[in-house]
Amino acid sequence: MLRFLLTRLGTFVPTFIGVTIISFAFIRVLPGDPIIVMAGERGMTEERYLELREQFGFDRPLLVQYWEYLTGILQGDLGTSFVTNRPVWDQFFSLFPATLELSLCAIVIAVALGLPAGVIAAVYRGKFFDRALMTTALVGYSMPIFWWALLLIIVFSGNLGWTPVSGRIGLLYFFDTPTGFMLIDSAMSGQDGALRSAISHLILPSFVLATIPLAVIARQTRSAMLEVLSEDYIRTARAKGLSPGRVNGLHALRNALIPVVTVIGLSVGTLLAGAILTETIFSWPGIGKWMVDSIYRRDYPVVQGGLLMIAVIVMIVNLVVDMLYGLINPKIRKR
Repeated sequence: MLRFLLTRLGTFVPTFIGVTIISFAFIRVLPGDPIIVMAGERGMTEERYLELREQFGFDRPLLVQYWEYLTGILQGDLGTSFVTNRPVWDQFFSLFPATLELSLCAIVIAVALGLPAGVIAAVYRGKFFDRALMTTALVGYSMPIFWWALLLIIVFSGNLGWTPVSGRIGLLYFFDTPTGFMLIDSAMSGQDGALRSAISHLILPSFVLATIPLAVIARQTRSAMLEVLSEDYIRTARAKGLSPGRVNGLHALRNALIPVVTVIGLSVGTLLAGAILTETIFSWPGIGKWMVDSIYRRDYPVVQGGLLMIAVIVMIVNLVVDMLYGLINPKIRKR
C-alpha cells in the first residue's frame, strides 16, 4: 500500500509544474491590458502607466515573471491582488468555505440520487424504470447549467416564491461566521429562522450544480452493475437463495463501486468548474464568482492563485480516490 501511495505521489510534481505554467499563461493570453483595465474610464498619463507596469512587474520578460511566480508559490506566497491589495491566500480561504459547502451538498445529492437510480435501472434493465431513469439522466447531462438554473429560478423563485433568488442567507440575519459554513454558523447563531433561511438559499444552487454529476453517476452505476450482474458468482449467490436485496446491494454493488468511485472523484473537478457558472448566476459568494470577477478585472495574481489552488484540490481528491481503490479492491494494493 505504501508503494502504491508513493507511486501516486510521484505524479504530483510534474502535474503541479504543468498547472503553474497553465495558470500563468491562461490569464495572459486573454485580450486586454491589466493596467488599462484597472484605470477604467479615468485614464492615466503615459508616465503613470509605465510606473504601474514597473510596480507590478509587467516590464520584465515573461520567463522572469514566471520564475518569480513559481518561487513565490514554493515559499507559500500566491501573490497580492491588484484590486483589493489583499493576499490571494487569505482571500481564497475566506471564500472557499462557501464553495466547499455548495459542492458538498451537490455531491451528496448526486450520490444519494445517482447510485439508487443506477442500481434500479440495472436491475430492471430494458423495462420502464430503466428507460425512464436513463432518459432523465441523459436530459440532465445534456442540459446547459445556465439555462437549467434560470429555469428553476423562474419557476421556484419567481412563480412559486419557494426559494430565494441569490445569496447565502436572508438580509435580516447578522451573526459571526467563524467556520465559514453558513449551515453551521446559522445553526450556532441561535437566531430564529436563520438555519431555515440558509437551507432555502442552498437548495437551488446545490441542485443545479448536482445535475450533471448525478446523471454521470447514475449512468456509470448502471453500466458497472450490468457487468457485475452477469458474473458467475452473482448467479451462484442467487442459486443459494439469497434475497435480491442482498445480492444486488451487497455482492453486486460493492464490486461495481470501483468505476463509480472514479466517477465521483472526477466529479469534484466538474463541481468546481460548474460552481463558477452556478455561483455567478446565484450570486453565491464563493471561489467561482471571485474567479469570474477577477478575470474581468485582469487581476493576474488572483486568477493564477485560484486556478492553482483548485487544481491542487482536484489532485488531492484524485489521490484519495486512488487510496479508496485499495480499500475496495485489495488486489490494487499489490500493483
